[in-house]
Amino acid sequence: MSRKPTPDDPELAHRLSRRGVLGVAAGATAAALAGTATAGGPASAATAPIAASSQPSGKGRGRPVLPPGRLGVQLYSLRDKVSSLGFAAVFAELARYGYDEIEFAGYAQGSAGAITLAQLKRLVRDHGLTAVGSHVGYYNDGDPNAYTFAQNLTKVLDDAEALGLPHIGTASGPFRHGTTVDAWKRAAEDFNTYGEAARARGMKFYQHNHAEEFSFATDKPSVRLYDVLLAETDPDLVYLEMDIYWAYSARFRFGKQVDGTPRPFDPIDYVLRRPHRYPLFHVKDGIRDDSTRDGYRMVDVGDGDIDYKKFLSRVTARTHGGRRYHHWQAEHDSPSDSFAFARKSSAHLHALRERCGD
Repeated sequence: MSRKPTPDDPELAHRLSRRGVLGVAAGATAAALAGTATAGGPASAATAPIAASSQPSGKGRGRPVLPPGRLGVQLYSLRDKVSSLGFAAVFAELARYGYDEIEFAGYAQGSAGAITLAQLKRLVRDHGLTAVGSHVGYYNDGDPNAYTFAQNLTKVLDDAEALGLPHIGTASGPFRHGTTVDAWKRAAEDFNTYGEAARARGMKFYQHNHAEEFSFATDKPSVRLYDVLLAETDPDLVYLEMDIYWAYSARFRFGKQVDGTPRPFDPIDYVLRRPHRYPLFHVKDGIRDDSTRDGYRMVDVGDGDIDYKKFLSRVTARTHGGRRYHHWQAEHDSPSDSFAFARKSSAHLHALRERCGD
């Protein structure tokens, strides 16, 4: 793949140039902070050094669909490796697979040992990666000490600021107050509050969807709840991270109202109407299977039926400067081999090409 930054993107130029000079430093930091990785670290074929022929080369006809410097991974997909090997070993693998960014799903590394936020921030930097966001719970009304936006907003933002995150968000649905229109208006007020507090720290607050956000209000069954969220949140305070897989699942599950009235939608239309409300995406794939509840069976990126060449191309073409605006995070909720998933997903996305006239 081509790692040459665009000349009008100095931030990206700086990030990608660091990737070429930090390999030695990353290795030293990894050895110092991830003792478990040296004793019982990666040894499988999925984590062995990548042969030159298997690395994303960027060769092929046409322009890469994936914007340079914008491929990330949601670390929830690699939680088993983070817990057993530590962040350092995982970051080293991700950098070798061609990833530029990571999105956190917690700041602890289980049996790999304690790590401070300062150490974690340094590990990200030393591996030539950028941390673009983090998922934190929305609420836990039964526990005033819960690490959530509702219970401990200041602490959540303090930690995100310490890590230098540009985005801080939640994968929790806006169901805190119920499933009526008014309930979601109240949730939108909560999100506006968090967004205002995040903006004061120089960050963007965002919400990550699952399928249920596209269901209908129980008191007004013709109103899609996701539309309430969009309408009631301030676009300057609340941003969205579309999980593309779950949005396609929602199209299958909630393409009709409860009474059977057709209500079809295309997930990409939400993005194209408001491209700057979607700085982040989850790139997750699935094989279409109408016999399942979700309409898809989740698989590694590139093994499914979701057309990511089309999706990425249309989004980046629609947004002025969009090839640098959006961040694309590969994800699989439960991969059979998380390192293999990460490697395959990167290779597939880097291999996607479009003709310059497309």
